[in-house]
Amino acid sequence: MQQAEIRDTSLLPLAAVLEAVSGSVIADNDSTADFFFYSVATDSRQAAFGTLFIPLLGTERDGHSFIPEALERGASAVLCAASYADAHSETCAAYHRQYPACVFIRVENTLRALQRLAARYIAEFPQLKRVGITGSSGKTTTKEFCAAVLSQRYSVITNEGNLNSETGLPLSVFRIRAEHEVGIFEMGMNRAGEIQELTDVLLPDYAIITNIGTAHIGILGSKQAIAAEKRAVFSHFDGSQTALIPDADEYTDFLRSGVNGTVVYFGPNGSLPATDIRDNGLTGSSFCYDGLEIQVPLPGCYNVYNALAAAALGNCFGLTAAEIKAGIEHVLSLFGRSEILRGTCTVIQDCYNANPDSMQKALELFASLETEHKKIAVLGDMLELGEYAQEYHQHIAAQAINSQLDAVVFIGEAMARAAENCMRSGGTAVYVFKEGLADSSAAGALLQRLVQAGDIVLFKGSRGMALERLVPYVGINGRSDV
Repeated sequence: MQQAEIRDTSLLPLAAVLEAVSGSVIADNDSTADFFFYSVATDSRQAAFGTLFIPLLGTERDGHSFIPEALERGASAVLCAASYADAHSETCAAYHRQYPACVFIRVENTLRALQRLAARYIAEFPQLKRVGITGSSGKTTTKEFCAAVLSQRYSVITNEGNLNSETGLPLSVFRIRAEHEVGIFEMGMNRAGEIQELTDVLLPDYAIITNIGTAHIGILGSKQAIAAEKRAVFSHFDGSQTALIPDADEYTDFLRSGVNGTVVYFGPNGSLPATDIRDNGLTGSSFCYDGLEIQVPLPGCYNVYNALAAAALGNCFGLTAAEIKAGIEHVLSLFGRSEILRGTCTVIQDCYNANPDSMQKALELFASLETEHKKIAVLGDMLELGEYAQEYHQHIAAQAINSQLDAVVFIGEAMARAAENCMRSGGTAVYVFKEGLADSSAAGALLQRLVQAGDIVLFKGSRGMALERLVPYVGINGRSDV
């Protein structure tokens, strides 16, 4: 590739990068004339030819220690935090001598530089309609519904999986290209102020709040604080943007107050109402919308709300009811999110994340299923609940034990303690593994004894519990959606 071609295809020119990150070039020489980058990475293992590597300061590791690996893999530019660059000036000089074509840039804070650079890159696409999705639960599923719906008419780019964090969203936006017409980005948080930071990057034209629940309540302290954090997604509205909020959330009035833009409500009684909502068990749900019956292919009536958020967004973009229907009906479940896996038994693998709200809904769905065989729930700890952990685990354990299931297997210290404190009723067998899955073989052996052909097994817990490790013990070794 010729140098002129390299410069023409760089995601941003050097001047724009330096301005965005308030940076300065370390060991300036002729290499700056040929500055280019095609991708951005914070993980040196993902670096390749033409990568801009941004090392982050973690609680346990300093990403700057991985600069050599990024350089070996072909990084064309590296951001260095001022604290590192100043304390390791000789090391930086040695890197530059060994890789003279690489441009090293000094910044005050590499995380902030990543976010500001992402915001600058998005500004290169003024034609792109930007959609931000946040909320306590259902963000990723709602994003998938929205993308499927708008893809019926537009070229859509989304963040992959749930890359929705202070680093995940900024990294995701560097995948935007000129052909994209709509960008749909999930926005998560695990600390106060994070939604504001992500909003500063994305500046959404349309912002969806799925719901206000108890996820991360241990970090923010109350549902009111969670609602205030999520509402920051509307903070850059100037009157021309659209807020989409649930029609019957406990915090609906709070969320809509002070919105400087159009407010659209989604839900059964939303701006475009849904009627005849039906729960069809593991095959999903259905509802009537603008005269059409729409099948929601994911189990649980709570997914109807996620689909209705996408329908409301599609309506804002001028899509027809037929286009909205086509998009919703072609969505598949994602890993660990209400996946239906079939073998000799049936597994509901819902173990990518868990909080008291989603756990309650999953148990309600599970209890409602009709079968001649056994129903067995495997429940793992819910993380990030702080001082509320004991209260919420106690509530979920009591719900599970009293849901007329055949057996409940509790995994983790919090679940085990809650189960031990619950009053027993009915014929539900209870098993506890207080140490979690440090050794999964004991819990696996139990499941092998309990689960028989035709049974239905629910796996639900926080990502850190990794309950999917137990699924092979019940004879499921692949994905087979309903």
